[in-house]
Amino acid sequence: MTNVLVVGAGFAGCVMAERLASAGHSVVVIDKRNHIGGNAFDEMDSSGVRVHRYGPHIFHTNSQKVFNYLSRFTYWHPYQHRVLSQIDGKLVPFPINCDTLNMVYGLNLQPFEAAAFLEKVRIYKERIETSEDAVLSSVGYDLCEKFYRNYTRKQWGLDLSELNSGVAGRIPVRANHDDRYFTDSIQLMPRDGYTKMFEKMLAHQNITVELGSDYFQWRNASEMQLTVYTGPLDAYFNHCLGALPYRSLRFEHEHLSINRFQPVGTVNYPNDFSYTRITEFKHLTGQRIDGTSIVREYPESEGEPYYPIPQAKNETLAAAYLALAAKEKSVIFLGRLAQYRYYNMDQVVAAALKTAEGVA
Repeated sequence: MTNVLVVGAGFAGCVMAERLASAGHSVVVIDKRNHIGGNAFDEMDSSGVRVHRYGPHIFHTNSQKVFNYLSRFTYWHPYQHRVLSQIDGKLVPFPINCDTLNMVYGLNLQPFEAAAFLEKVRIYKERIETSEDAVLSSVGYDLCEKFYRNYTRKQWGLDLSELNSGVAGRIPVRANHDDRYFTDSIQLMPRDGYTKMFEKMLAHQNITVELGSDYFQWRNASEMQLTVYTGPLDAYFNHCLGALPYRSLRFEHEHLSINRFQPVGTVNYPNDFSYTRITEFKHLTGQRIDGTSIVREYPESEGEPYYPIPQAKNETLAAAYLALAAKEKSVIFLGRLAQYRYYNMDQVVAAALKTAEGVA
């Protein structure tokens, strides 16, 4: 039996802890916060609405393996996420589809006509190197300005031209009427919330959880034989090569004495206000109670790290840190922060399952 220290109780940490504990190892999970679940932590607010403290987390995957694994710890609530963007005073579907074009431009296009419209307005790029290249080559200048440029500047503090192509490339453009944000074959929400799911993962006799515990105070005194580290990559090495940039968020939660605030789960505000979007949680949870709770998201340059900033220079620095990480004996670096990689939740679970198989 190996004594394992898991640093961080989010998706990566909880999956690794459960898998290693089930394989017979003794596992201690620590987290500097006072709760498990990482950024996917959810809870009932004072009005009984289940809210995501750190912004909306929508589960979607094409991996049957990931779905089957998580289903051991939760029942599911069917939910397909839909997003609207406020453009010129109208709420229109996003990602862009046929209906978006009709509403923005006062047209009556059918899908085959929408495809021709997009082909006509797109700006051909021989090489797609930045997010600006990706957007212009998909939807052209005007739609880029209406939907993408200002939202990106708010979200990342950078222009589209300063970000790697993959940032905007993750967002599809459709000529049909499909208004779902995701098209994965499996789209569900944990019926009783993410936190309950994590609690069941960690409810193993071989797992001990210590909250409000800082790894950097632990590691000098620790006698653990293996460490699974899910925190910021540069922090592990005391920023010896320089600080890796992360984007942070500030959340403004509010409960309202109305039953419905907006028509879909999330509304984006690319060109208005200092926040990027508002999410109304009852859409996500399916709860039927009086009142409703929302959250506004304000991206910031300082604060808790949420997103690695996808620029070539940052990835070069991250690669240098990862080279140091590869030399660390008995330490596994896993997750969005520890690998400086933009993972979706299901991708984190898949990576953790694969990593655990190599250990157990």
